[in-house]
Amino acid sequence: MAVPPPTRTHLARPPRCRAMFLGVPVTAALVLLAGGADLIPGQIALAVGVGGCGLWATVHLVRAALTIHHADRSFVACRGAGFVGMGALAAVVAVLLTLLGPPSVVVWVTAVFALAAGCYATGALLLPGSGRGWILHSRRAFDGLGLGVSLAFAGYLLTPAEAASPGALPVTLIGATGVAIVLVAVLRGWPARWPAVRCGAGAILVLGGIGSITTLLTIDGGGQVPALAGLPIVAGLGLTAEGGSRRDLPAVPLEPRSPDQYLASYPLLAVPAAVGVVAAVWHLIVQRTFDTTSIILGIAMVAVLAMRELLVVRDIRRYASQLQTAEAHFRSLVAGATDLTLVLDERLHIRWQSPAASRLFGLNDDEVVGRAFTELIHPDDVEGAREVIDAVLDGEQTDGPPELVTARLRDGADLWRDTESTITDQRSVPEVAALVVHVRDIGERRHLEKTLKKLSYTDQLTGLANRRALMRELLAHRRRAGQQGTLLVIDLHGLAEINDSRGRETGDAVLIEVGRRIRGLLGDEDMPARLGGDEFAVLTTDGAVLAYALAARIATVLAEPHQMPGAIVEVHTSIGLAELAGGVDSDEVLRHADLARRRARQLGLDRVEWYDPDVEMKLNRRMDLERELLGAADRGELDLVFQPVVGLRDEQPVGVEALLRWRHPQLGTILPNELLPIARAVGISAELDEWVLGAACKHLAAWRDDGFWLSVNVSPRELLTARFPDRVASTLKRYGLAPERLVVEIAETWIAEDVPAIVASLAALRKLGVRAALDDFGAGQASLSHLRRLPVDMLKLDASLVNTSSEAATGHGPAVIDVVVSLGRRLGLEIVAKGLETQEQRDRAAKAGCLYGQGFSLGRPAPAERIEAYLESHRA
Repeated sequence: MAVPPPTRTHLARPPRCRAMFLGVPVTAALVLLAGGADLIPGQIALAVGVGGCGLWATVHLVRAALTIHHADRSFVACRGAGFVGMGALAAVVAVLLTLLGPPSVVVWVTAVFALAAGCYATGALLLPGSGRGWILHSRRAFDGLGLGVSLAFAGYLLTPAEAASPGALPVTLIGATGVAIVLVAVLRGWPARWPAVRCGAGAILVLGGIGSITTLLTIDGGGQVPALAGLPIVAGLGLTAEGGSRRDLPAVPLEPRSPDQYLASYPLLAVPAAVGVVAAVWHLIVQRTFDTTSIILGIAMVAVLAMRELLVVRDIRRYASQLQTAEAHFRSLVAGATDLTLVLDERLHIRWQSPAASRLFGLNDDEVVGRAFTELIHPDDVEGAREVIDAVLDGEQTDGPPELVTARLRDGADLWRDTESTITDQRSVPEVAALVVHVRDIGERRHLEKTLKKLSYTDQLTGLANRRALMRELLAHRRRAGQQGTLLVIDLHGLAEINDSRGRETGDAVLIEVGRRIRGLLGDEDMPARLGGDEFAVLTTDGAVLAYALAARIATVLAEPHQMPGAIVEVHTSIGLAELAGGVDSDEVLRHADLARRRARQLGLDRVEWYDPDVEMKLNRRMDLERELLGAADRGELDLVFQPVVGLRDEQPVGVEALLRWRHPQLGTILPNELLPIARAVGISAELDEWVLGAACKHLAAWRDDGFWLSVNVSPRELLTARFPDRVASTLKRYGLAPERLVVEIAETWIAEDVPAIVASLAALRKLGVRAALDDFGAGQASLSHLRRLPVDMLKLDASLVNTSSEAATGHGPAVIDVVVSLGRRLGLEIVAKGLETQEQRDRAAKAGCLYGQGFSLGRPAPAERIEAYLESHRA
């Protein structure tokens, strides 16, 4: 905690020093009392008591003045202490001169008394807290002079002639003037600091005591001065020394007023002037004449009052000029303000309105002034405004911001304006004494708020509702219509490709067209919305059947080609539906619809799916598998099983197909039909193919059967990479396998992706000696002409050909399997019939000309150990 520097405002006097401080005045008083009791000679007691106390006070005050001077380098009489000290010294000299006694000394006593009065008056004007500036001090000195002259004039006229002494008049005039200046300095600085008050009171006591002594000398003609006459002087010296030397005073508080209120202090001279006038009238009635002294004093009093009046007039003119300037400034501010200011009386009648009324609201003074404020307010808003105004009138307004009234006010064109008014109670201010109302037109702000609110609930591109508006309407719909209704979530596919190939402007145009098509299919009670990006939603009141039909129509309409400037583009959709009754709140309903949409996307394009708990369970399973598949190979969870390929004539194994399995520790075995789509979705299908190729070749090398081949399935993404043939070659070399023992299978459904690239890759494999097989032939719609172009060595027929062939065999014409096998044999391809479950299917495939078969009836998929035992048994 920082310690403030030791300035004069922190130099307090300790209690012990205060006791020592009072010791000198008390001792001087005891000496004077002893002189009054004739214990010691009176003149000696007066000289010792007053002289010693005066010298002590002088030294004390001069030291304080020098300390103040060294503290703040002030030369303005060291803030009054120096002048007060000089006044104390002059008082001591005056008292000591009275002890000489001769009448000639009275003149010197009067002169020294005048010096003491001047020093005390100047010191009182310069004490701390009495204000700053020579103009202020001069004005107060002039007021004290006028007051002293007035009192001296009144005292002179009211003193009987036989009691009056011409020699006492200068002393009386000097004393009255000095006392008056000190008194004015104390009163004008009120509320003054108590040390300054004590110092002023001490100065008045000193001047009064010396004046009394000097007057006695003047009247007695050099008589003895009693010792007790020095008691007031000693008390005054002690007070001036204590009050004038104080340096532990707090800072002067800032007051919102002038430091010298001239006009408010004018009655300070009016009372003595009135006393002087009354005294003059009384003297005129009694004496019927004025002597020269009274005339001079009267002229001086009138001159002082006249000069004071001139100064007052000057002050009035100056303040009037300042008032006019402030009023003009106020009028310019009010006239150019954007708020209308009204002044209301107790009955809420308008007393005044600002000049901005005609400019802002078209209201003239004749139409407004004198009318009740409530007559301008809309009838629907009067009650609320009245409550606020009554609260202000009852004094319930706090020190916080003014009360606010929001109401519609009638303008000069009889139109209602949205306004906001603040009401402040100024009845306690005499210059106002009314309620002040500031009215602001908030019509533009309200319009802007409505516009912003609309924008915050609208998608800026399509003009449909946004997610925020959909959630609000969904909540309101559930409250209004209960659980009736359906939420559709629509996801577009292909928009990213359009943005990349055609530009974002074309993509935005597609979104606008999609929004237009969706809006055209809905009824008046349905709400379309864009959730963001390529996601849309529809909130409909229809039930399950109609909502599903609506979703199907949306999928069909959006799948139609979009004619854009310079291009025709197509997009596809996935739509999920959820009933409002299926969720506890709006967020859950939206989540259900989104889960159904994701399920639709997994099943294919342009699909519509309902939400049910199984959908969520499947999606959760899918997400779990996607998350854990990334590290399955490192954890050793991947495995291979092998299914034999057997000759249909001799039932001897000629090869095996490697099938991937994922041994999940919690979910069990994951088959390829579920595993491979997940691998493609997370982008690790190439890594899985590489792992399968390496693991399969490792097992094949361990079986040591040169006539036995192994086939592996390869995804098109892996097949189309430039490094795939090199990877196959390095794998064969690593395990020392002959290339003809490896068969690479590709699915027929993938052929259409990029036929030339697939042909090039298969040709590179053929150069290595690796054979290729076209898997699941007959399941897709690949053209038979592809068989002539593809460098494949084997056809693996889909199981559906065997099943349909058994049915078609009873009809007319050749079966499909017969045609396919015949075509394959003409092309020199080995034919493998897959999916042979029964003996009948085996016979049918053999009859059609298939040399090899694969299926449960010939051999189930088994681990490598069992396959090795299977091969050994057949070799035996």
